[in-house]
Amino acid sequence: MNHHRSKFSFRSLHLSLRFVIPLAIALALLAYAVVPLVDRLALKWFSRDLDIRSSLVSSTLQDPLAELVVLKERTRITALLQKATQDERLLALGVCDNDSKLLYRTSAFPKQISCSPEQPVATTNDHMIKLPQGPVHVVRTPLHFENAEIGSLVLVHDMSFVERRSADTRKYVIILFVVLGVVISLITVFVAHLSWRGWMEGVRAMMRGEGILRPFSKPTSEELQPLVVEMRAMMRNLEAERRHADDMTTVWNPAALRRLLNKQLAGDQVLVVSNREPYIHVKADQGTVVHRPASGLVTAVEPVMRACSGTWIAHGSGSADRETVDRDDRVGVPPQKPEYNLRRIWLTAEEEQGYYYGFANEGFWPLCHNAHVRPIFRSSDWQQYRKINQRFADAVVKEARTDDPVVLVQDYHFALLPKMIRQRLPKATIITFWHIPWPNPESFGICPWREELLQGMLGSTILGFHTPFHCKNFLETVDRYLETRIEHESSTIFHGGQLTMVENYPISIQWPPEWQGTLPPVEQTRAEILAELGLPDDHLLGIGVDRMDYTKGILERFSAVERMLEQHPELVGRFSFIQIAAPSRSVLEEYHAFEQRVHRLTERINQRFPGAVILKAEHHEPDQVNRYYRASDVCMVTSLHDGMNLVAKEFVAARDDERGVLVLSQFTGAANELHEALVVNPYHVEQTAEALYQGLTMPEYEQRERMRSMRALVQDFNVYRWAGRMLLDAARVRQREKLAARIGTSPVFRG
Repeated sequence: MNHHRSKFSFRSLHLSLRFVIPLAIALALLAYAVVPLVDRLALKWFSRDLDIRSSLVSSTLQDPLAELVVLKERTRITALLQKATQDERLLALGVCDNDSKLLYRTSAFPKQISCSPEQPVATTNDHMIKLPQGPVHVVRTPLHFENAEIGSLVLVHDMSFVERRSADTRKYVIILFVVLGVVISLITVFVAHLSWRGWMEGVRAMMRGEGILRPFSKPTSEELQPLVVEMRAMMRNLEAERRHADDMTTVWNPAALRRLLNKQLAGDQVLVVSNREPYIHVKADQGTVVHRPASGLVTAVEPVMRACSGTWIAHGSGSADRETVDRDDRVGVPPQKPEYNLRRIWLTAEEEQGYYYGFANEGFWPLCHNAHVRPIFRSSDWQQYRKINQRFADAVVKEARTDDPVVLVQDYHFALLPKMIRQRLPKATIITFWHIPWPNPESFGICPWREELLQGMLGSTILGFHTPFHCKNFLETVDRYLETRIEHESSTIFHGGQLTMVENYPISIQWPPEWQGTLPPVEQTRAEILAELGLPDDHLLGIGVDRMDYTKGILERFSAVERMLEQHPELVGRFSFIQIAAPSRSVLEEYHAFEQRVHRLTERINQRFPGAVILKAEHHEPDQVNRYYRASDVCMVTSLHDGMNLVAKEFVAARDDERGVLVLSQFTGAANELHEALVVNPYHVEQTAEALYQGLTMPEYEQRERMRSMRALVQDFNVYRWAGRMLLDAARVRQREKLAARIGTSPVFRG
């Protein structure tokens, strides 16, 4: 038997060598032919990439640069060009006039390159030029101002990296063929000597996507585990690079959002679910009046719905809401020019008391906000919360035209809703966005129904928060209270056969603002506001805009105003702080008591410093609020704990004069983005008072620098980008699900 086995092994080895030697010769010849081809393709690809990059840079600089060239602003032109060349591949920029004269250039602009169409140096193709210091890629694009060509922009990219990468590519190709030959040879030998049943099962599992597309399923073969880990990491990196590329190349606006829906989601239906409706119909003496509620959620989501033309499902709370809907409880909005449907859900007074005022706002709201107010949980409120979540889930199913809509669930009123929708529409892509902070695991543990709430949220395909810190808190909370598999590297949770992706999506506002280009100049608006308030022309103004809520730091803000006037008596009678505070949840005892404290503190401060605080405790429409933003010298946002706080971004957007100072609480999500604001700890009264004084006395040039930077950020990171990132992630999830279905993985795959 041993002799027979040895003879079989020798024969297998002999046959293997007869295969290996010709294979090695064939691979060597193939490598010899492939390497030059790879070099040519690499050069072609890199040149095409630089052409695209040059086109993008040129289109970005076109308008501001042309205007500066016409104005002959040399310093600003040089600064603009130098800033653009911070890209490591963009070596230099130059501006030529129509007579081929070089007018402006960056410091690294090669002397060998002129404005003449005919270069006096050798070229390898249309755009690549060889210089003594190495090859460069040169593109000239015309500059236009008011439809007239005023010159050209010369873009010079460093191509030295091409040679380095080509050398690396040649080396890797050769190594690849060597490794390929060795691997194939080893496989041939092993096939002759070993049983491949276990390996083949593992390969089949990989082909089905197990362990790769579904990160938490165990591969059939343990030997393949390292390969699976590497492939998962590679997929994660590719997705991160793709998202970054999308952010860099897309100008986010309503048109871009519509194109995304049509291209990535094939025009799929988008449904939004929120408690607060975007338009409220109210009975008044003059008839039915339409109001926009004071809500950050509405401010952010309403422009998205205009772009998506979907259906918004919300609680109909207005006194005339029932009279304005059709027989299916729908009404087209906005009223002047309907662009999407609003589907209203009706609640009884008892249901609203338990679901909204009780569980959501006496329990969940203080639980998630670190504002030192004790949360209250009642079993009766919990029953109403579950009941209303189910009612909204039924409405989603009824409004869905297909079995796989995209559903955007908004905020803490609907923690149970994702799972309820998933049970009825298992193919739906459910994106839940949490507009308020998420507490740490110890704080969340106070809630008696914590496990059921977490399970409800994990019905989501994608779960979004404002900041990475809130995502981290949620992952740790789930890890503490549920039996799940969590992968922190990819920020995913596998529970109940479903995978939920947890991501941060910093919310923002509409850009450009809907009023842009229609309002009078800031100075005129300021004069009108001062006249309405009966104040002199040189009076200084501060502004705060909030709901009447204990989490917004209104009392702390007023105390800072008082302390500032104590420390700087020269401003007494020259400064007033206007607080717009829309009434909110005043039927709750805590909110009613807070409102009374605000009024008492206002009276006390005004007794000491007459006219120091002007409290406007009433609803103001967005256009009215915008007038106060534009008229004020300082805007104070002093939230004690907040998800994002869009008031800060609204103030920045309103200041097209690039004036005004933002005093911003460090406990807002906006503080992670608006670094040019004066960031304060609202609990530190003296620090906040000093920041207010610094804002009132800040030089104009510093105001402009800070405001210009913040406006650029709000413009780039607008609400359409916020929605676009979520919808792009949703589109990729849906594509992976289709791929998983084709290769035979489980249909419950999410993420």
